[in-house]
Amino acid sequence: MATRPLSTLETDRRPRFFMRWYFWLLLVAVAAYGLAFAMHWDDRGMLWVQERFETPAERQESIWLPDYHAVIDAKPLPGMEKDEASDLAYDPQTKTLFSVMGKNPFLAELTLQGDVLRKMPLVGWSNPEAVTVMGNGLLAIVDEREHLLTIVKVDADTRELNIANFPKYDLGPSKDQNKAFEAIVWDARNQQMLLGEERPPALFTWKSADGQTLTGDKQKLANDKLDIRNLSALAIDPRTRHTLALSADSHLLLELDEKGEQVSFMTLLGGFNGLKKTIPRAEGVTMDDAGTVYMVSEPNLFYRFEKQH
Repeated sequence: MATRPLSTLETDRRPRFFMRWYFWLLLVAVAAYGLAFAMHWDDRGMLWVQERFETPAERQESIWLPDYHAVIDAKPLPGMEKDEASDLAYDPQTKTLFSVMGKNPFLAELTLQGDVLRKMPLVGWSNPEAVTVMGNGLLAIVDEREHLLTIVKVDADTRELNIANFPKYDLGPSKDQNKAFEAIVWDARNQQMLLGEERPPALFTWKSADGQTLTGDKQKLANDKLDIRNLSALAIDPRTRHTLALSADSHLLLELDEKGEQVSFMTLLGGFNGLKKTIPRAEGVTMDDAGTVYMVSEPNLFYRFEKQH
C-alpha cells in the first residue's frame, strides 16, 4: 500500500517538536549540573567511590568519618552572635577546648559540651583565624590578615593576651592575600606545625627543635590529593595520626592518612550524620584523645560528633 507523503505543515512541525524537546533536555541538564555544583556533589562523588574499596581492617585502623553522628547539633555559643567563631583546638591537659573569634578578636575556653568558661581579649591581633594547642600551656594563633603566627602562653589566671608580649613568625605572602593561612595544627609526634592556606588549598610544615619555638622556614607539601574548594581548618587524631581537613565551601570534612591520601569523608549537609540542618559555614575542627570530633561554624554554632559503634 502506498504511503501518504507528509504535508508541508507536518514537515514543519517535526523540527520544531525536536527543537522543543532538545531545549527542555538542555534546561534539565543545566539545572542538574547547577544543583550538583551547589551541593558540591562533584567533591563527594569520587570520595564515595574510593570509600567503597576500603577493607574492614582499613576502616578499623582509620577514623572512618561515615560512622560519626552529631550528638550536639548547632548549639549557640552565648553572647558570640557577632564574633564569628573561626577555629577550635582541644587541650588534653585541661580537657577543654579553645576557640578564636575572628571578627572581634578574643580567645574563648569552652567545655566539651560547648559551654563558655571564659573569654580572653586578643589585643593587637587583627583577624585571628586559626588556633592549636602545643602543650604545657602554649597555644599558636594565626592572624590571617597580618600573615603572622604567634605562640602564646595561657594558664588558669589568664584574662587577656597582648601580641606584643609573645614571639611572632612571619608566614610570608600567599597567592591570594585575602585567602591566606587559615588552618593550623601542632604535630606533637613530628615536632612540627602543620599549616594550611585557605585558597587555593595548600599545606606546609614548620619544624620545631624544642616544642616551644619554630626553626628555619616553612616547607610546602604536595597536596594534589586535597580535593576541596577551600581549606578552613586542620586537626590531627592522636590515635591514628590521621589528619582532618575541613572545607566550609565544600561542606566537607576529609580524613587523610599519614601519606596525605584520602581515606574517608563526612558531608556537612542537613540530613546526613545526624545533622538536622546544613552547617552554615564550618570554620574550625578538632578531635580529643577519645576520638570525639568538635566543630564550630560562623557565626557562633557548636557541634559535637561521636562515633556510632
